[in-house]
Amino acid sequence: GWAGWKTYVGRPEADGRRYQALEALSIALSQWSHPEEALPVLEANLASTCRHWSHSGERWLNAHTILANCFANVGRNDEALVLHRAIYAKIVATLGVSHEHAIQSGANLAISLFKEELFKEGKSLMCDELLPAARRLLGFNHCITLLLDTNLAVALFEDPEHTRDDLLEAK
Repeated sequence: GWAGWKTYVGRPEADGRRYQALEALSIALSQWSHPEEALPVLEANLASTCRHWSHSGERWLNAHTILANCFANVGRNDEALVLHRAIYAKIVATLGVSHEHAIQSGANLAISLFKEELFKEGKSLMCDELLPAARRLLGFNHCITLLLDTNLAVALFEDPEHTRDDLLEAK
């Protein structure tokens, strides 16, 4: 958190320890404090990542994912959705849909779609891509697969245009 940031703030912006301290602070603020206060830190972290570590796909993904999740936590779901789409597209292009990171990123995207009431698109993503890949790669009883099943069931129930078949599928 703040102690780590204060220790490394004087280092050059491209210093790896400074980056890690800023990332740790941004995670701590977004998850454990007030996410509204975390947004400027997260945006600074993202800007620094893009300037100095654009070659590092992992750092790019981490910075974008943390910011997208914070947007969702403060109710800025439309901005979260834009970022989750970009993150998922980049991971799928790099690793393919049948990779655990792609499945987790796709789950974040599906949740964003459901929050924006884009139920048809979210259901398609879940049923056509994510759940088959999760069941094949991780198994039916893996926590990620179970989380996907649960989120799909909730979304099918909440969809105002759900059908009887949707509810049976959710069950």
